[in-house]
Formats: sequence, C-alpha cells, structure tokens
Amino acid sequence: MTDNSNSLFEIKKYFSRVVNIGQVPVGGDFPVRIQSMTNTNTLDTESTVAQCLWLIQAGCEYIRITAPGIKEAENFLNIKNELAKKGYKIPLIADIHFNPKAAEIAARIVDKVRINPGNYIDKKTGKIDFTEQEFREETEKIKLRIAPLISICKEHGTAMRIGSNHGSLSERIMSRYGNTPVGMVESAMEFLRICNELNFHNIVVSMKSSSVRIMVEATRLLVYRMTAEGMNYPVHLGVTEAGEGEDGRIKSATGIGALLGEGIGDTIRVSLTEPPENEIPVAKTLIERYKKHKEIVDSKTFVNPFEYSRRETIPVETIGGKHLPVVYDEIKKNKNIKLVPVFFKDLTLEFLNNIKKDKQTVLVFEINQNEMSESRQMFNFLIENNCKVPVIIKRKCSETETEKFQLYSAADLSSLLIDGLGDGIWLEQHKNITEKFAEETSFAILQSIGVRYTKTEYISCPTCGRMSYNIQNVLKEVKEKTMHLKNLKIGVMGCVVNGPGEMADADYGVVGAGQGKVTLFKGKQIIKKNILENDAADELVKLIKDSGDWK
Repeated sequence: MTDNSNSLFEIKKYFSRVVNIGQVPVGGDFPVRIQSMTNTNTLDTESTVAQCLWLIQAGCEYIRITAPGIKEAENFLNIKNELAKKGYKIPLIADIHFNPKAAEIAARIVDKVRINPGNYIDKKTGKIDFTEQEFREETEKIKLRIAPLISICKEHGTAMRIGSNHGSLSERIMSRYGNTPVGMVESAMEFLRICNELNFHNIVVSMKSSSVRIMVEATRLLVYRMTAEGMNYPVHLGVTEAGEGEDGRIKSATGIGALLGEGIGDTIRVSLTEPPENEIPVAKTLIERYKKHKEIVDSKTFVNPFEYSRRETIPVETIGGKHLPVVYDEIKKNKNIKLVPVFFKDLTLEFLNNIKKDKQTVLVFEINQNEMSESRQMFNFLIENNCKVPVIIKRKCSETETEKFQLYSAADLSSLLIDGLGDGIWLEQHKNITEKFAEETSFAILQSIGVRYTKTEYISCPTCGRMSYNIQNVLKEVKEKTMHLKNLKIGVMGCVVNGPGEMADADYGVVGAGQGKVTLFKGKQIIKKNILENDAADELVKLIKDSGDWK
C-alpha cells in the first residue's frame, strides 16, 4: 500500500519471510496456520495437556498457553514433556503480559513467546506528557530490557510474536499517538527496529482489537510500514474479544476475511468465548475460502485504507447520503427506486452521464471472492468521475450450510464496507437459506464492521488460563437479560490484562477481578467491585436501569 493522499492507494499481496516455529514453519508459501489458546490453569499439567490434545485433534497447529508468572513459565517443561510422551510435538507458545522474567524462562522451553509491547516494558504511572528526550530515553530502556529475551530466543531457536493490542498501549505511546491504529503500529515498530538492530528476525507480528475496522486498518498500516522499512515478517490475524455464537463468528470473519482477501495473513486465531476447540472449524472454513490468498490480484483504491471515511453519495429515498447502510429486505420495500445492475464492462462515461440524470437510480455491484479487484476498480471509476449515485453490494450466495453462508458472506463483503464503499448489501441466498436468516446475517455483518447497530453489541474475551470466573455462563446470562436493548455496547471480559482497555468504548462492562468475582464498569469508571459472578448479570441490569438506559 502506498501512503499518498493525492493518488490511488495500492493494495498489494504481502509476501512474508518464513519463520520456523518448532517443526511448523509459517509465512512464505506455507499455508495459513491455525492457532488457539488453552483456558486451563497452566499449573494444572494434566488438564492443560488434555485440552491440548482436544485442540490437536480438531486441527490446531499452534497452541498458546498463558504464563502470568514464573511458576507457570517453568511448568511449560512438564506440559511439553507430557505431550511428547503421548507422541505430540505441536509448537507451544507462551503468552506473556507484564512479566519479562516469565518470558525469559519460557523462551528456553517453548517454540514461540508472545509479548505485548504495550505492557511488557512500560509501567502505568499516570504520566500523560513526555518530552522528546524522555520519549527517546524510554525507547533506549526498551532495548536494554528486551535484549536478554532476544539473546535467549537466538540461543534456543525460539520465535517471538510482537503483538500490539488496542486498549493496552503504553502511556508513552498514548501520549503521542492516542489509542489509535497509528499508535498500535508504532508500538510494534519500536520493538521490530530493536530486533533488527540486534539481528533477530525470528518474528511474527499482530495488531489485535475488538473493533474490526481498527484491527484491519492497523494491520494494513503495519504491513505498509514494515515494507517501507525493508521488513517482511509473517502476520498473525485475529479479532480479539469477538464474542460467541453467530455474532462472534461473523465478527471474526469480517476482520480476518477482509485481510486474507487482500493477501495479508500467515496465521489466524478465531477468538470465541466458547471452548477453544470450537474455534478451529471456523478458522478452517475461512482459510479454505482464501487458500489461494497469495494469488490475490493487486488492486488500487482512492479510499485511504488506514482511516475510515464513507464514500460521498446523493441520497435516493432512504439509500445513500447520510442514511445508514441498508439491507435488501429494506430495499425491496421501496418502490420508488430503480435498481440498476452494472458490471465493469458497462461503466463508461456515457453510462455515468445517463444515470446521473435519473434521480431514482441505485447501482448494484455484484461481487464474489475472485472479483474484489474489479469491484474496487468500479468504485474507483465512480469516484474519479464524481459520480455520487448510491451503490448496493450484492453477493450471490451458493452456500447451503448456514454457518458457511454467514462466514463467506461476511468475509467477502467486509473489505469494501470497511473502506466506506457501499450504501447497502444484498445477499441473494440459496433456497436452503431462509430470507429471514439472510436478513439477520446482513444486519450482523453491518454491525460487526461498526457501520450500523441494530441490537446490543457484546465484546467478550476468548477463554484463556487467566480466567478466574466462568465467563461463558456470565456472558450467556448477560445476553439473555439485555439482548433486547438497542444501541448499547456491553463488555464481558476475563481479566485486567486487556479487559478495561479493549472495552474502553463500551457503555457497560463486567471484568474478572479474582476467583469467582467481577468488577462492574460504566464506561471507563469502576462502579462496583468484588461482585460474585452469579450476581453479575443482575447487578449489571440494575446499573443499566439506574442509569436510564433500560429501553
């Protein structure tokens, strides 16, 4: 991608280098790899190994395990040995937050260490202003602190994932860039430059967010920045805190699918608030859809791929202009519009001049996975020739299975919608799929991308070993009691590592706070601590009612 606001942006295939993670290399021409994360106590070797076996049997290729402290990091050896006794050498990944010492111990045992640059070095002090000298001094401290880990990784052949999380950026980065995709990318690039300086390249990178748009924009920007500085590390994809059920699957598909469709992504995790083995079939389906992702045709766009801005259109009835994107069920009820199907070969200046005269015309672009480049060219032609006629994006769906229908539709439509292209969507479903299901899927896709909200949105963690309460049960009860509410965003988060940050824009939140207990938030403000998990949903309902949002 080329960062030049006065010309077309280039969307190119991203060719990453190969990084060896145990006996399963990633990047280059290797297939997109699937990973997940255990939700057992890392010190419980038997349970953790048992869950690893479930994941392996489901098709997981990398298994991530949390290491919040030194004891957990040391126990990786027991876990690894027990798996080996059973004949398995699947790569293990240590998930590290806040504890460099745990990372250094784990790096001697596991195949990859995941660190978050936002909380690996910098500590929370409340400082909001940094001079240029202070900023540089902190960067030098990062180099001194991470050098021992790099040395250990070199010695033991251990890979490292440098993964920025939206919502957990350091105070220093926040002071300069804010909680933005730019801040996420710069947070990672600081660490990448140090790794390059120390001649360490066994690296994977990621940009994680519960917001699909932020995750996609940050990943695109990361690839652009790495390419500009001569780097080509493999990229891990995932929408963190995607949730559960259909909404969690659709949200994951929109983010992961958009990037795979653009030729970005070497390994993925579908983060669901469900048993971890449930993530694997969804990941397989997405990878199957884009198994030739390295063959994506290059395309160009007038739209800034790093920052959302909706294409300017003239309203036709309730379509286009400042109206929210519509779905086909709403379109077909409007008898005063003229839907005009158009293909690339039809787009001429004469055609544009004619449709501009008809104030009831709405164009219909039919897209599928293999026509993304052509679809962008069609939008480019409209923008370049100042044609502001609204466009409905249509997908002709051949899938007969409901989950595949949802995943493929979300993945195929997302890249254009994330870039503000399209004033509505039309899923022309197979006869096995009901119109009601297609309509619900359409609304869910628009909500997952953040362009139209028609129901309560839930941000919820995937399960992991840091959980200290039953998040699946609490989420289920919260949804049962609040799902009728409109235009609210509710977070149900496992712990303090990413919880408060990732749900920073939520209206209300529940965050794990100890064994069987949670803390209640309204926005960023803590309202009540040490609530028993069985009372969490009722306490949340009371807070929403007391705040006047129970509608």
